[in-house]
Amino acid sequence: MSHAVGDAATGIGRDPILVWGAGAIGGALGAAFLRAGEAVVFVDTAADHVAAIASAGLEITGPVAPGRVRAPAVTPDGLAGTFRRCILAVKAHHTEEAVAALAPHVAEDGFVVSAQNGLNETVIAARVGPARTMGCFVNFGADTLAPGTVLYGGRGAVVLGEIDGADTPRLRELHGLFRHFDPAAIATPNIWGYLWAKLIYGGMLFATALTDASIADVLAMPEHRPTLTRLAHEVVAVARAEGVSLEGFDGFDPSAFAPEAPPERTARSFDDMVAHNRRSLKSHSGIWRDLAVRKRRTEVDAQLGPVVTIGARHGLPTPVTAAIVGRIHAIEEGRRPLALANLDGLGAP
Repeated sequence: MSHAVGDAATGIGRDPILVWGAGAIGGALGAAFLRAGEAVVFVDTAADHVAAIASAGLEITGPVAPGRVRAPAVTPDGLAGTFRRCILAVKAHHTEEAVAALAPHVAEDGFVVSAQNGLNETVIAARVGPARTMGCFVNFGADTLAPGTVLYGGRGAVVLGEIDGADTPRLRELHGLFRHFDPAAIATPNIWGYLWAKLIYGGMLFATALTDASIADVLAMPEHRPTLTRLAHEVVAVARAEGVSLEGFDGFDPSAFAPEAPPERTARSFDDMVAHNRRSLKSHSGIWRDLAVRKRRTEVDAQLGPVVTIGARHGLPTPVTAAIVGRIHAIEEGRRPLALANLDGLGAP
């Protein structure tokens, strides 16, 4: 049974939701759960962010649900107890370290939800077991602006699913919980179809982050669409080799990027993505912010790295994907500036 902490003295309600990673995704989700009357405990490794939340609350800015919420916030070494509902919302390349620290706090009857980018459910399941791992797909626009402040810049698809495709009571419970964040959130028997489709779109976001231009501006440039299309073809081929049926979201139609898709359909999907991104206050990706503002490592190895690795296992070449990984590394290491020229020659023999 669960041993979730909670009492009047601590101010933590019964069966609190543990949000591990209180940044863009975790902060926006946790704030919505708090507004819905749920108890939430935030955990984050950034001591200044934790201190700001603990002292003054978490401020959500932007057009969707601005306001300040209050909840306990601690660094990992300050957390006690076990929790039934655990949401992991750290950067993909921090997943293994985070889930190792989180695992002792997952109740015996609890589960971990991967509210992240990439295929992190496999990493989580290896540590806590497939039966305690749940899938989640998010595509809303959010960013951490300062300690204690998160921008929720625009709505996007929110999808929940069991990693084995089952329809379970806990999935229905989780779906209801996430509808407090976005009433359009859905539950699916095919979470992997969304996660792999996001890798196609995510690959394009990494490509746009090679430049200082906005996401919408790069996707709108006709001279770069052929390269972005070849990138998409690579990811589609690897997903198909894995037996995945891809799912569309937020105007992104993965079937428009299948090798057999007619060019006009691909162009229409690009135009839809441009329109979606122009509606968001988040003009640049979190990847770009990591490179241009925070000057830190990105999620490229955890997100695009598996495409290259799994592709090689199936004998599928992924030269454009591999080239983007290499150029992101070069920017991370200070060997390349952010520039549109970084999109030239990607994957060329």
